[in-house]
Amino acid sequence: MKLVLFAVALVAVASPLLAEDGASIAEDFKPSSLNQPGREYPQVNSQGYARFRIEAPEAQSVRVTLGGREGTVLEKGDDGAWVGTTARPEDEGFHYYHAIVDGGTFNDPGALNFYGSVRWESGIEIPAHDEDFYALKPTPHGRVQQVLFPSPSTDSVRRAFVYTPPGYDADSDERYPVLYLQHGWGEDETAWTNQGRAHLILDNLIAAGRARPFLVVMTYGMTNEVRWGQLREFKIDAFEKVLVDELVPYIDEHFRTLSDQPHRAMAGLSMGGMETRLVTLRNLDKFSHIGLFSGGVITPEDVEKTEGFRDRVKLVFTSCGGREYPDRINANHEALVAAGVPSTAYVSPDTGHEFQSWRRSLYELAPLLFRD
Repeated sequence: MKLVLFAVALVAVASPLLAEDGASIAEDFKPSSLNQPGREYPQVNSQGYARFRIEAPEAQSVRVTLGGREGTVLEKGDDGAWVGTTARPEDEGFHYYHAIVDGGTFNDPGALNFYGSVRWESGIEIPAHDEDFYALKPTPHGRVQQVLFPSPSTDSVRRAFVYTPPGYDADSDERYPVLYLQHGWGEDETAWTNQGRAHLILDNLIAAGRARPFLVVMTYGMTNEVRWGQLREFKIDAFEKVLVDELVPYIDEHFRTLSDQPHRAMAGLSMGGMETRLVTLRNLDKFSHIGLFSGGVITPEDVEKTEGFRDRVKLVFTSCGGREYPDRINANHEALVAAGVPSTAYVSPDTGHEFQSWRRSLYELAPLLFRD
């Protein structure tokens, strides 16, 4: 009898785990690169599946929000830990998620936290085939520093992060262009470096000689006061005042910038793209390069009704994920080119409204900026 039971156990272990489409899931899982130090879970495999293990022995139900519309339901093991694997591969790149334990919302103790969705969320990184462009390499690196600047219009002291390129501290005479780079709804000024790897993208491009060295300034976009679903109610005036009248002069005073319009750009992802569109169209005397990542478009009609656009704007860059609205992006780009407007469009393959689309967008935009 014992031999029979042992044989059955061997068959169960040897049976491969199957995905929702019936395909076998490779058992080559490794800890995510965004895990807490020393934590083995969550894990990812070579196919893009994610596996979670959460210790909650007294819980009645556990699931995580990553893995389709309903997330991934975890099953309780004999050791009291809940384990589960996504039913399909996840998109390459960074993803937010959290755990739902008996109806309550909790972060995964095994993962690092990132600010998004108006809260600190757990993060997981699905290895990407093109991750080399944002990898940490033994090349010269720039510096990301926090600055606190006065904001009389909001009666507060506000925070920004400033990336200075390799060599900035070594040469006290050289001055640099500036890109103002905005996060999306529910995020803050930490997003572009923590989730987006913006500093590493710029380091690698500069090291390869593909981008001109420039500063990147990232500040809070005053977006979290607007609830999801009510973005049409967002008014740009308060943020425009902070950025244009307070932050830009502060950066020009405290850093070695080329402080004229041809050497100042603005870009943003999602709602940050919407902010970029609104701010730049109202301040073409300040910004010459415009980048909208999953943040809408600037149409030929916008060009015609905005005084000075053709004379002042050197580049309109629009992008989105391949599962967003690529037809709209490409059609608008063709219309701008036909109208004589310097335009570039980019569609990130096999991604949606997510950071891999925006990492790739920055990688495509940066070499186009400030090409005197």
